[in-house]
Amino acid sequence: MATPSQVNASSTIANEGLEAAASGLVEQNDLLIVGPGVLGRIVAEKWREEHPVCQVFGQTVTTDHHDELIKMGINPSLKGTTEAHRFPNVIFCAPPSRTSDYPGDVRLAALNWNGEGSFVFTSSSAPYDCNDNGQCDEDTPVVPIGRSPRTDVLLKAEKVVLEYGGCVLRLAGLYKADRGAHAYWLGKGTVEARPDHILNLIHYEDAASLSVAILKKKFRGRIFLGCDNHPLSRQEVMDLVTKSGKFSKKFEGFTGTSDPLGKRLNNSKTREEIGWEPKYPSFAHFLGVSE
Repeated sequence: MATPSQVNASSTIANEGLEAAASGLVEQNDLLIVGPGVLGRIVAEKWREEHPVCQVFGQTVTTDHHDELIKMGINPSLKGTTEAHRFPNVIFCAPPSRTSDYPGDVRLAALNWNGEGSFVFTSSSAPYDCNDNGQCDEDTPVVPIGRSPRTDVLLKAEKVVLEYGGCVLRLAGLYKADRGAHAYWLGKGTVEARPDHILNLIHYEDAASLSVAILKKKFRGRIFLGCDNHPLSRQEVMDLVTKSGKFSKKFEGFTGTSDPLGKRLNNSKTREEIGWEPKYPSFAHFLGVSE
């Protein structure tokens, strides 16, 4: 439980940050993160490594994590609070699950961008229209609007970003040691899904470093893809987890037979254009085991 003095200190720091923005002291390397969760916080760290003299702001739906953000050097504000100043760099990392109007939220974030640096929206690779475990890259067509509510929401949000001149980064499945598909499946033990479905992964750190690399390039109206170029079947993912010996829980198996297949993502074009390579080139590499 925070003491009154801690709360006051937190509020003071947050207010000072917002006052700096209000007084026109926003510098060219300052960054607004909309949705500073796991990914957004790593983006903040990596951005600060590149720009030691900058302010990082974080916009959230609730005040639940504001004290944590302040300790990390992120100036928190609440969604719906009118930012008194617009920011040169904005990244939107909030998931669609916390809102009834995702494209509307993205539009509000775009309105907080002054158009000088970059605006990046982290989307998903779900819109690519491929579900036969086939090859898929930046140029693969997307699911038509109207076929899937999930992809409709993402594509409508992406459209807003592109209209404002921002960039879209479609990310594969995010993971780290204790988060991601493998952690979810370990928790379940048995999963009713087909084992041969191909999925694609990218470590949270790599998703953050790619986001920062795109922000720094100041691109306009572009779509990029973030993945490790090592697609794996669900079964292969869990075989690697077992082989690593790093997890105490035991996975029993997949029991599904009729759910859709996946896709094999390749982002060589994004890598070449951005000049980016992942720290973790595969899930096996991350776990320290051979494939």
